[in-house]
Amino acid sequence: MRRVGIESVGIYAGRAVLDVGMLAAARGLDSARFQNLLMRRKSVALPVEDPVSFAVNAAKPMIDRMSPAERGRIRHLVVATESGIDFGKAMSSYVQRHLGLGRACRSFEVKHACFGGTAALQIAAACIRAAARPDERALVITTDLARPLPHTYAEPSQGAAAVALLVGPEPRLLDLEPLTGSCSYEVMDSCRPAADIETGDPDLSLLSYLDCIRGAFADYQQATGADFAAHFDGLAFHTPFGGMAKGAHRTMMREQKRLPPAAIEADFERRLRPSLTYCAEVGNIYSGSVMLAMCGAVEALAARPPSGPPPRLGLFSYGSGCCSEFYSGLVPPGAAAALAESGLDAIARRRPLTMPDYERLLDLNRRAMFGVAEMDLPPEEAGPLYRETLAGSGLLVLRRISQYHREYDWA
Repeated sequence: MRRVGIESVGIYAGRAVLDVGMLAAARGLDSARFQNLLMRRKSVALPVEDPVSFAVNAAKPMIDRMSPAERGRIRHLVVATESGIDFGKAMSSYVQRHLGLGRACRSFEVKHACFGGTAALQIAAACIRAAARPDERALVITTDLARPLPHTYAEPSQGAAAVALLVGPEPRLLDLEPLTGSCSYEVMDSCRPAADIETGDPDLSLLSYLDCIRGAFADYQQATGADFAAHFDGLAFHTPFGGMAKGAHRTMMREQKRLPPAAIEADFERRLRPSLTYCAEVGNIYSGSVMLAMCGAVEALAARPPSGPPPRLGLFSYGSGCCSEFYSGLVPPGAAAALAESGLDAIARRRPLTMPDYERLLDLNRRAMFGVAEMDLPPEEAGPLYRETLAGSGLLVLRRISQYHREYDWA
């Protein structure tokens, strides 16, 4: 079977950030309950940004490093999102255009709540394994901007980011193993019945998440014989907030190994905590959450002194509704160099927001949501935030919507 994996990654987590401790205090949230989120900050999109601009800005540095011949090898573009902008027209068409990908590139969009990114990755990997052209590549982009849910415990965790993955036969970041485990069934734990509504049952969602990690790992274990505690050097789970991933790890270690709390905590710190590094700084990014967790985990595994075989990373992806998958990959030598090109360092340079800044953005950002026919938003309406974060950056921004058609420009 042809070797397939992630060759490079690009991250765009916006240019503005909010301290979620400040948000929790302003909203009067219970401090003990808030601490369980294991969150520090979250990215916030500006009014001239949307899922398309985020997707392009994540992938463009990667594309710019390629020669024309290398770009021509990208034969598949798969955009995963639950922040849709149209029922029919795929946002991948906008992304293809602004990345300058050729017309021979297959382009489409996938959706399955937070599972969409893993669905896109597995589709891309299957395409590369079956490709008649040995040098074929696929570009997978997850892109989501959270809907505002003010005055709820979900609000501090809602982030915004896009993760771009180049999938091909020469993995530099993660060499995907072919055997995976799945678990899916219908459940009404979360839904978005309208553009401005995100609703569901958070307790049911947590129970479904735990049920699915048990089921998906059992299926993976049946195929591979893997031991949850011994098979993986690192772990990365779908992370709506860090406390949920930690709870899933605790559940699995209790049920699989019956270890005492101190041993479970030590295992969490060693194998799963590194995956929360960037999730705690960006927030829940839905379809790309497990991909952002993967970056933190790969960074830690790649920093270990080389000895023996490449370290193995176990990944768990969950999407409400629901579908889940447990899969794995090997972190090859040189993964640190591949990750250094990702743009993760820009997360530390986001512009801090005040609460008045944030409240104003919540109002302005509604103007470019799903179903908007006409909008003209001069950058000046974002005031100093635009000048301090995007002006002159060369990033793609949304300029207007005319007869539902979105028009973009480079800042």
